[in-house]
Amino acid sequence: MTPAVLPPALDLIGTAIFALTGALLAARLRQTFVTMSFFALVTGVGGGSLRDMLLGAPAFWLHNPWVAQVIFATALIAWFTPRKWWEGELLEWADAAGLAAFAVLGTAKALAYGVAPVPAAVLGVVTGCAGGVARDVIAGVPSIIMRPELYVTAAAFSAAITVAGSLANLADAITWGAAWAGGFALRGAAIRFHLALPAYREQRED
Repeated sequence: MTPAVLPPALDLIGTAIFALTGALLAARLRQTFVTMSFFALVTGVGGGSLRDMLLGAPAFWLHNPWVAQVIFATALIAWFTPRKWWEGELLEWADAAGLAAFAVLGTAKALAYGVAPVPAAVLGVVTGCAGGVARDVIAGVPSIIMRPELYVTAAAFSAAITVAGSLANLADAITWGAAWAGGFALRGAAIRFHLALPAYREQRED
C-alpha cells in the first residue's frame, strides 16, 4: 500500500520559512550570496531530509522542482532587502514559525506512513529542530537548542497537538493549524518572556 503524502505546498511553506532563517543568519555574519544560499538550503531542507530518510521516503526536495527555486528566491530576498529590516528578534520569530511548521509536518507525515503516535511525535520534534541545529553548527554559533528558553518543548507541543487531532479524527486543516499556532505561540512566549524549564543542578553531598 502506498502511504499517504502531505500536500507539497506545505513542505514548500515550511522550507521557505526555515530557509529565511538560514539566509538571515548568513546576512548577520556578512557572508557572500553563495554562502547565504547554502545556509538557506541546509536550513530549509535539513529537517525534512532527516524526516524522509528515517521514514524511508523519497527526499521531498529532490522530487519537487519548486523547492530549490523557493530557497533561491528566499536568499535573494534576504540579500536585496535592507539589513535593518532583519535586526532585533526577527530571526528568532522566523525560526519559531519554522520550528512549529516542521514539527507539524514531521509528525503528520510520520502518521501518514503508519508510524505509531508517540514515535511520530518524536520524529516531529526531530524534524522541527534539525534544520536550526545544522544552521547553527555550520555558522559556528551556539546552537539554538542550548539556549535556556523553551525550544524543543515548543516543537513537542506542536507534535502532541498534531497527534491528538489525528487520534480525534479532526480535519487535517484544523489539526495542523492549531498545532502550528500552539507551538508558535509557546515559542513566541518563550522569546518574549524568557520562559525556560529548570536546569539540572547536581545535588550536593553532606
